[in-house]
Amino acid sequence: MSEAERTIETPEDLSRPEKDETAPEQAAGPAEPAGEAGDGAGDGAGTDPVAPRRRRIGVLAGVAGFAFVLDLLTKIAAVEWLEHQRSIEVIGDWVRFSVIRNGGAAFGFGEALTVFLTAVAATVVVVIIRLARKLYSTPWAIALGMLLGGAFGNLTDRLFRAPGVFEGHVVDFISVQHFSVFNLADSAIVCGGILIVILSFRGLDPDGTVHKD
Repeated sequence: MSEAERTIETPEDLSRPEKDETAPEQAAGPAEPAGEAGDGAGDGAGTDPVAPRRRRIGVLAGVAGFAFVLDLLTKIAAVEWLEHQRSIEVIGDWVRFSVIRNGGAAFGFGEALTVFLTAVAATVVVVIIRLARKLYSTPWAIALGMLLGGAFGNLTDRLFRAPGVFEGHVVDFISVQHFSVFNLADSAIVCGGILIVILSFRGLDPDGTVHKD
């Protein structure tokens, strides 16, 4: 083939696009990782804001309501079926069911201070309700709930039972040999008090913070 023939371009050669020499270099260049492009959105989605603390008013109200209702029902049953009847042995002579009317404090103490004890019980109820605004600890909510339910249970007796308002006698029916006669409200108050002592020794405050002395 002569030199002239090699230099002649056909129409097909003219219509064919020239190859881009730089395309392979661009394709071979490092691609930006997909993860880097989404780093900004990923960081925002993966970092959860600190959840606000929730007050444990529901726990307090639930425990208090349960203690109060259980105490009320057992007192109604005791008065209906046990008052003026022979005592019922539960665990031999050690534990009996026997109804008495108590004008004093828990476990029969302070029988001459009925009005004063009524005022104390009402004060305890008000203090616990006010403290609930700063209550963020579940154990403290349980402890205060038992105190509140027990105090409100005995306060109900003092307000609505004979001999009169603020002087009503509390119904006690659980008799323990060599100890005293009490009710479930008394038990709730004592258990709540013991739990509060334990929480205080462990350094847990009602607001959920822990302090070390």
